Amino acid sequence: MSVSGDAAPNSTASDIVPEGWPRGVGYAHAIAARGRIVSVAGQVGWDPRTRAWHHRDLPGQTAQALRNIVEIVGAAGGKHNDIVRLTWFLTDRDQYIAARREIGDVYRALFGRHYPAMSVVVVSGLIEPEALVEIEATAVVPD
Repeated sequence: MSVSGDAAPNSTASDIVPEGWPRGVGYAHAIAARGRIVSVAGQVGWDPRTRAWHHRDLPGQTAQALRNIVEIVGAAGGKHNDIVRLTWFLTDRDQYIAARREIGDVYRALFGRHYPAMSVVVVSGLIEPEALVEIEATAVVPD
């Protein structure tokens, strides 16, 4: 097993890649970190202050959900590179596949090349009927 030094500066997180495994593309197999754990509830693509939906498309909702996560982690004293896990819940796999390039652009605009451990789950629906995606996060903020 190797621990990579690819974590962003000032981060306590390290990417873990078992010996012989290829590095994940767009995600990490595992992240090790020390600090205060911040668990972020699932965020949808609305403006959390007004609950207004400014985007009806998956890339737009994804961008908003990720901005919400970064803002919450920031309120806890962390940065985007302190996020160690993202779990995505999508309502339409084909829509996600068709928008992967745009979603990747949105992701990199907020996170750069920081890729935490991630899972993507397709679900039959979300509590908010207009939501196309919901993303929850775990961050480890340095003490």
